[in-house]
Amino acid sequence: MRIPFLDLTRQQREIEAEATVALTRVMAGGVFILGREVEAFEAEWARFCGVRGAAGVNSGTDALTLALIASGAVRQGGQDEVITSPLTAAYTALAILNAGGIPVFADIAPQTYTLDPSAIERVITPRTRAIVPVHLYGRMADMPAICEVAARHGLIVVEDAAQSHGAQVQGRRTSAHAAAFSFYPTKNLGAYGDGGAVTSDDETLIERVKVLRQGGNVAAFQTGVEGRNSRLDEMQAALLRIKLPHLEKWNDRRRGLAKIYDELLRGTILHLPSAPAPEAHVYHLYVVQHPQRDLLRSHLAARGIETLIHYPFLLHQQPLFRQPSQCALPVAEDVAGKILSLPLHSHLNESEAREIAQAILDFTS
Repeated sequence: MRIPFLDLTRQQREIEAEATVALTRVMAGGVFILGREVEAFEAEWARFCGVRGAAGVNSGTDALTLALIASGAVRQGGQDEVITSPLTAAYTALAILNAGGIPVFADIAPQTYTLDPSAIERVITPRTRAIVPVHLYGRMADMPAICEVAARHGLIVVEDAAQSHGAQVQGRRTSAHAAAFSFYPTKNLGAYGDGGAVTSDDETLIERVKVLRQGGNVAAFQTGVEGRNSRLDEMQAALLRIKLPHLEKWNDRRRGLAKIYDELLRGTILHLPSAPAPEAHVYHLYVVQHPQRDLLRSHLAARGIETLIHYPFLLHQQPLFRQPSQCALPVAEDVAGKILSLPLHSHLNESEAREIAQAILDFTS
């Protein structure tokens, strides 16, 4: 029996009838860019996230780029530094570059894989303007501590929330000046193509993003702002609206599968994910550590079980992002050779999760 890492066709079968109705509605309406579906989704997503506003854009990368520009965190040509994590998709640092900033990397906390607030303090310089904490694998970073550091140093915080749809810290789904979400198809809330959104309680910031996504134009009048062509289309918005009411249920399914892994693999040599409270983690990925990661991965592949590594290449070591002054990041560098993502998605069967766990136990015993 082959178990793929992800099978999106299972989710599609659950919502196929609803999705067909939504797409038919858009096609019949004849409006495909920035229409009623986008407006409705923006309102619904803002409400779900517990903030005043949201702006739909064409990707999570652009969401982060435009949030950094709209917040005033990064100024073109200003050599502004933005602190972020080395353990994330390259798009996080790429967004900082696209905004005109310089990505600076701080080490991560060993239990959460997210930015260590004390490590942030060590890399702040007079040119530091912002912090981009990455909510990795479905767990939010330590936002209270990070925001406290930012407040003391007068820094803006923009969350990379691409992997944390629905996760909470102290009852909040976002805690900073702005948050950037991705709706790439593999996310907990995924579109049928690319898509993203910026959320914030600062309605002026949201309006700036809406100007920037439309090339800098407002009601066809040139504002002098250098914008982007970054618009969430109507079909993606309509499909996201169909999926959003299912998100909490799907996140609960992910938590249930994670619990199966936890119970069966606890006590082994594996380092398992941690969550201080059930609502704190939405298990976008279930990532373990093993000192013989590559051998374990080969063993699972021989059993027909597909695994992935998120992420094999630390950003501070990559030529595009490397800085001459970059110090070693021992925690991130230690875990990079051990992390392994096991199959876990909202439509994985419990029997499949048990089979995967048993295959791991066969290797570790």
